[in-house]
Amino acid sequence: MAAEKEPHSQPLSSSWSVLPLDLSLLVLHLLPVYADRARFAAVCPQWRLAAKQPLPPPLPLLALPNGTFYSHPYSKSFRFPGCGFAGYKGTYGNWLVFPRDDGCFLVDPFSRSTVTLPALSQVRLRPPNAVAKWTDEGMHKVADPYVTWLHINESEELHITKLILCSPNLVAALVGIGHTSQILMCQPGALSWSVRAYDKCKDFEDMAFYQGKLYVIGTDENLLVVNISDDHNTGDPQVSKIGRVIQGDPWYPVVYQDSIMPCKKVYLVESRGALLMVRRAIWCRVPEPGVHGEIVAVQSEFEVFKADFEHSRWVKMSTVGDDEVLFLGRRCSRAMSVSQYVLSGGDLIFFLDDEEQNRVEYRFNEENTSCCVYDMRSGKVFSAQERISWKRCDEMRLAAWLFLQDG
Repeated sequence: MAAEKEPHSQPLSSSWSVLPLDLSLLVLHLLPVYADRARFAAVCPQWRLAAKQPLPPPLPLLALPNGTFYSHPYSKSFRFPGCGFAGYKGTYGNWLVFPRDDGCFLVDPFSRSTVTLPALSQVRLRPPNAVAKWTDEGMHKVADPYVTWLHINESEELHITKLILCSPNLVAALVGIGHTSQILMCQPGALSWSVRAYDKCKDFEDMAFYQGKLYVIGTDENLLVVNISDDHNTGDPQVSKIGRVIQGDPWYPVVYQDSIMPCKKVYLVESRGALLMVRRAIWCRVPEPGVHGEIVAVQSEFEVFKADFEHSRWVKMSTVGDDEVLFLGRRCSRAMSVSQYVLSGGDLIFFLDDEEQNRVEYRFNEENTSCCVYDMRSGKVFSAQERISWKRCDEMRLAAWLFLQDG
């Protein structure tokens, strides 16, 4: 009697490429790190297609001006293939900013797309015939009645401190020297910026585009709204009015009896539909009276406030949320929800010591720096990744967060 044949069945494939798309997406949702998603996409065309589907944004990259990047929490650096992207002077979201003599260029290292902006030497004044006003004091000329763009525009130290792509047709920038800056506007691809010539240069700390409006904040913690209109002749965007919406209640450096003095940084961050002000106190040790020495940073503490526009005030918050994390940087700050990832929780503030050479009022006690984390629950600071560090030298001061666009 002939042996009974086994039922016919299809052979199992040993290729991971047959993994169904829905299962691939489940895997990708568990990968919050950009490097892991990139490795996933490199396996085969089918997985590359899955990685292009809409996904929650990955955790940001830590970018260093020498062209190296870190994909948190991994401690091994990498470079984007084909170009190191070294020499950037700032970031915004997924853009690296490269100011040059002939213009300012924005590059997305993920997609290689670019945006061209005018050079800082190409600025259109409002009014067009504006001239600097000076008052003679002895052998010197001083600005009268205060410093404006007309008094700082030819400085060799002029640079962009913050840049925002508000919309496809609007770019806003804080440009200045030291502690003074001014608000400039332009369209991508335009030949010149626009600035109100006689507006007072202020110590603007940060800027944010929130719910269709541009806001700036200074060391006085006053929140200002910037009204924008179109030039009737050229159609280019321009600042039409700046008004205060919240009056701050700031504190200023005071040396205490133990020779400790707080310095301050202020950040604007949108989180869960609200506009937040984050105040960072950098506690510094100052030399004893009569003793020559430097001011040395010791530790940092953070306070978070929410903008209450109805009552024109800042409201202090004890938490940003159990699943919310803030990433703070002078060039770019973001809030991210980590509920979709298998992480240790939120209520954390990741921050960088990204001070500028001509703004720093203190020095750090160590030669190297790194990314640190402030736990809002315990009030303690710890290293985000002890094996990631870089020299605290001039060309490496502009470490910054780089955020991949939402999927």
